[in-house]
Amino acid sequence: MAQQGIQVDQEKLCCSICLDLLKDPVTIPCGHSYCMSCIRIHWEDQKKNYNCPQCRQIFTPRPAVVTNTMLADLVEEMKKTGLQAPADRCYAGPGDVACDCCTDRKRKASKSCLQCLVSYCEQHLQPHYESPAFKKHKLVDPSKKLQENICTRHNEVMKIFCRTDKHCICYLCSMDEHKGHDTVSAAAEWTERRKELGVSRQKIQQRIQDREKDVGVLRQEVEAINRSADNAVRDSEKLFTDVKQQIRSLQKIEVTSVNELQEKMEREIAELRRKDAELEQLSHTEDHTQFLHNYTSLSRFSEATDSLGINVRSVRYTEDMTAAVSEVRDKLQDILSEEWPKSSLTETGVDDLLPQAEPKTRAEFLKHSCQMALDPNSAHKCIFVESTMGRYWYDDNSCCDHPDRFTDWTQVLCRESLTGRCYWEVEWEGPDVFVAVAYKTISRAGSGSAFGNNDKSWALQCFDGGYEFRHNNIRTSISGPHSYKIGVYLDHSAGVLSFYSVSETMTLLHRVRTTFSLPLCAGLGVHIREASAKICNA
Repeated sequence: MAQQGIQVDQEKLCCSICLDLLKDPVTIPCGHSYCMSCIRIHWEDQKKNYNCPQCRQIFTPRPAVVTNTMLADLVEEMKKTGLQAPADRCYAGPGDVACDCCTDRKRKASKSCLQCLVSYCEQHLQPHYESPAFKKHKLVDPSKKLQENICTRHNEVMKIFCRTDKHCICYLCSMDEHKGHDTVSAAAEWTERRKELGVSRQKIQQRIQDREKDVGVLRQEVEAINRSADNAVRDSEKLFTDVKQQIRSLQKIEVTSVNELQEKMEREIAELRRKDAELEQLSHTEDHTQFLHNYTSLSRFSEATDSLGINVRSVRYTEDMTAAVSEVRDKLQDILSEEWPKSSLTETGVDDLLPQAEPKTRAEFLKHSCQMALDPNSAHKCIFVESTMGRYWYDDNSCCDHPDRFTDWTQVLCRESLTGRCYWEVEWEGPDVFVAVAYKTISRAGSGSAFGNNDKSWALQCFDGGYEFRHNNIRTSISGPHSYKIGVYLDHSAGVLSFYSVSETMTLLHRVRTTFSLPLCAGLGVHIREASAKICNA
């Protein structure tokens, strides 16, 4: 009786919310006491009417709680005497699996037995641990779905899996309507499918990583678009205030397009995470039947495709706009209205956005070929220009002066601005030719205007004795098979510029890795008589 009285006292010192000994006990106006954290969490879900979890009395507004010092002292005394919380904390509550053997108040189940199809609390589970009769019984975490393991037709435990019909059956089913079907034990099927589930999780996790990388690139693209637009606005608003509105409008279109793609990827990542969580939970299921019940629907996995085709192409046309503004208003408006929309994500495949591996074969390079034409206005007077060919001319041409014309070096630029991934080939003849790319802002006069003699151009010098690469007046000797056809591959957004010797195979001569801040133009240098070069349009 004395022990029972102690038990009653212990129950009075427990919180009716967490069923554990009171921690920081507080009393609310109706007189009931709770852990301070428990009553606060309980009231967080209530906006206006705050009630007592026991007597359901409603308080408006939210009442203040008062520390119950007497209960706090009693709890401390209990801890000192080594007494534990009462058995109430072991009773089943909402959402718990109840012990099937408890006759009075149901306790929480500790394990479920797949042979008995019964859930047991710690007390009623002891025979399974102590008696040899229960040695072969399979114990799993408490489950509310044990009855689903019973065949509704024969009232027998379903321990067999029919691979023909893809569901669990009992041994009577295997001799009846499933006779002759491909059947195995549920345990064997569980082992095999669990391995497949692990592979599916790896694929999903890899897709998550890939998509997260893609989202990171898209975020950088938004920053690049905004930075490019900001620079264009800052440099041009002094001359043309109305251009600002056009740039911002195009900026909004670009950012919206990228954001839509980013949101789509983030939704996919969320869905993949949800699927991965379901598979992870399923992988811990030891109940063979429940595992196989849920496996078919949860393990369906569509192989990742590149349907999104993400490939970020940096939008830097606005930087080219700044250079155009200094010339004429009409030229700037043409770039705004024509050039930038051509690079819009809404009109180009998003495969042009993310960095990709450099092509290997000439056929793969030619997929990125672009049409070009030499700009006569940029050609030195001693260069005869005919469409895509530039040839050294013995005497000065009777051509008019132009601000774009090179005056000290016999070289010429193409009309087209290059961004994204581009490939072109140059056929040359004569003793010496330069194959180059340069910014349009390259100087047109002086010794520093030669291709490769400044930081605004990159040039491959081709001559009978070999090759030499030039940039910022630094020369690098290059060895490689001699060819009168040079291939040039540019991945502007990735900062890659490669020169190839083209014959039956593609041989890399030199590769540049840098950051291109402006669109580039292809260029040719023919500094010696009898030299000529031609850009081959595929």
